[in-house]
Amino acid sequence: MSDTPFGFGLPPEEPEDGDEGKKKDQQSGGGQGPANPFGFGTPGPGGFGGPGAPGADNPFAAMFGSLNPTDLGAAFQQLGQMLSYEGGPVNWDMAKQIARQTVSQGTSDGVKDASVGPAERTAVQEAVRLADLWLDDATSLPSGSGSAVAWSRAEWVEATLPAWQELVDPVAERVGAAMGDVLPEEMQAMAGPLIGMMRSMGGAMFGTQIGQAVGVLAGEVVGSTDIGLPLSPAGKAALLPANVEAFGKDLGVPKEEVRLYLALREAAHQRLFAHVPWLRSHLFGAVDGYARGIKVDTAKLEDVVGQFDPQNPEQLQDALQQGMFQPEDTPEQKAALARLETALALVEGWVDAVVHAAAKPRLSSADALRETLRRRRATGGPAEQTFATLIGLELRPRRLRDASRLWASLTDARGVDGRDALWAHPDMLPTASDLDDPDGFVHREQLDFSELDEMLGEAAQKPDLRKREDQGQDEQDKGDDTE
Repeated sequence: MSDTPFGFGLPPEEPEDGDEGKKKDQQSGGGQGPANPFGFGTPGPGGFGGPGAPGADNPFAAMFGSLNPTDLGAAFQQLGQMLSYEGGPVNWDMAKQIARQTVSQGTSDGVKDASVGPAERTAVQEAVRLADLWLDDATSLPSGSGSAVAWSRAEWVEATLPAWQELVDPVAERVGAAMGDVLPEEMQAMAGPLIGMMRSMGGAMFGTQIGQAVGVLAGEVVGSTDIGLPLSPAGKAALLPANVEAFGKDLGVPKEEVRLYLALREAAHQRLFAHVPWLRSHLFGAVDGYARGIKVDTAKLEDVVGQFDPQNPEQLQDALQQGMFQPEDTPEQKAALARLETALALVEGWVDAVVHAAAKPRLSSADALRETLRRRRATGGPAEQTFATLIGLELRPRRLRDASRLWASLTDARGVDGRDALWAHPDMLPTASDLDDPDGFVHREQLDFSELDEMLGEAAQKPDLRKREDQGQDEQDKGDDTE
């Protein structure tokens, strides 16, 4: 679990003046670390942003960007919108706005977002098309890429926000519900405006944090499936050319091979999610089940509610940041986490094995690229860290190598068709214990679901047979009576 379960701290940003900037930021409290997730500075002699104020250069940077006299009115207008928000547990309009602002600022290495040109779009489309041809020999699942798209970072934000909403809302709902539940019922009517303001603040804080994190992540992901979950619309294989180039910059591998290998991974994910209809709901349901097991430290929240000062919103966000929400240490919660981790490992392991089988005979850099991506996933790359920030859960396939070996062994023992047939039903997939003993699973007697289907079919027909027999007996009895 992440040390800050809901990560109400912003991802760090590189200062413009290098190491000296880091030192100044540490001395001043910064406004960019977990202790100050919104970047609100403490007023100095000159007020917010005045001389002597921590983070004086840009106290509202996380929410409003650079403040100057010309956009001060817009900043306060946005603050008013935050306080008047009456939607769901997350202010997604704010999340989208902040994500777009973060993307427009560029990455820490100074690379700005830019529209994807025709040449780059064509290169991505051709890479996905070739990847699908290679995958035909490595899996029995047909192509799932109805289209191949090349996205800018801003386009990635727009396309993936609906999936983030589905993933984050279950956790955010726990926050909103807890804010109202801590007050006695007889006091809730009188405290309605206060509760409403707190929920608006909660939705704004989630929206701000999510927008910042997704915006940073947009500068690092190479496609739509970096975290092992389908974030893009169904049937769209997507790559981000700028990030693909940055990924392969120091690998010493031709950029065409890097693009093609990443296209193989994207296309393999698309095949799996397109032709295993239950898989998406299975994964998202596991996230939801885990989120619903999160408990709230009501004693701490009661203290916050009792002392809440509407003029000091930082107090609430500081309390949230200090670990108010933790997973329950129950068998059900542990089972939900194990179920999710195993499912992620199986998805990533299958993709790893299939892509390696397709790329190894054709790309000289296949081994190097495979190991780079394995380490990126296993050590907690930017995608995993961001997801841990958003929902308090590391979507890291800790057993990726074990799962990949198991799928490769299944290919040797049962062939491509036998291996992929296991995706027909969730009960046929390997379990966490099977990852401990892959040989035992591979050589175990295979379940034959066709016999079960035949038995169920016969059972369904029996009432009809009995009904026809009864009707025939009734007609015979009538004939006997006539005689």
